[in-house]
Amino acid sequence: MRAFIFPGQGSQAVGMGKALAEASATAREVFQEVDDALGQNLFKLMSEGPEDELTLTANAQPAIMANAIAVLRVLEKEGGIRLADKADFVAGHSLGEYTALCAAGAFDLATTAKLLRIRGDAMQAAVPVGVGAMAAILGADREKAQAIADAAAEGQVCTVANDNDPSQVVISGHREAIERALPIAKEMGAKRALLLPVSAPFHCPLMQPAADAMAEALAAVTLQAPLVPVYANVTAAPVADPDTIRALLVEQVTGMVRWRESVLAMFAASVTDYVEFGGKVLGGMVKRITPDAAPVSVVTMDDIEALAKSL
Repeated sequence: MRAFIFPGQGSQAVGMGKALAEASATAREVFQEVDDALGQNLFKLMSEGPEDELTLTANAQPAIMANAIAVLRVLEKEGGIRLADKADFVAGHSLGEYTALCAAGAFDLATTAKLLRIRGDAMQAAVPVGVGAMAAILGADREKAQAIADAAAEGQVCTVANDNDPSQVVISGHREAIERALPIAKEMGAKRALLLPVSAPFHCPLMQPAADAMAEALAAVTLQAPLVPVYANVTAAPVADPDTIRALLVEQVTGMVRWRESVLAMFAASVTDYVEFGGKVLGGMVKRITPDAAPVSVVTMDDIEALAKSL
């Protein structure tokens, strides 16, 4: 069985999508549709930068989605591949869950772009700059990372935000608590603990104002049942019911991204092939979670052509 998977924030880079757009009219159409939906030349920002502007949450989220969907659409239109025929499930990491839902036809492209712009703006606005932070703890599993977070909290928010793979867990919360966690992580046997270059503390209770904003935004859009079930970040289980998906997307803003468990659950459901669209981060995580899995990353025209032949 096969899952199509979609990357999250941090996979953006200046130049993303440029070569694909030069090679494919299908890709250009995707980028144009996203630009039109947002009333912004996002593709120019993706192609040329500046990097600090592309990295802003409100730009990075729709950009990463647009890039992944462009890769998928080229595969579908020019490679003659239908997602419903070749994927048994879809999944995405954080914002990638929106990309996965767009890929599976639950949201149209323009709606997805607009939702991610609202999500990015709301996440940025939820906590004043400098008040929150995130840190990656390497060489620690979720239990150890939670123990580190608990020890550092001292009455502030400090919690596991992303359970990425057996050796990489991200914590999120008040900046002071996250900074306290760094030496504690070392004392408790983690290999490394480092602050992440993010502008807000995602996936923790400080994001509640953003969750409220997403509840309102999601209530106002059309959400179809996806062509194949999506593994939800907050439950690590497949879901296809539109109302449930809506509720889980709201919960996802403050909830933990249970990526490691999602991959384990997919593997337990006989998924051995994982195709990552528009990034090269999740494939590595999948391999660390389930060494017997076969992840493939598809970014370039050559990648797409090779995948079309292998499917």
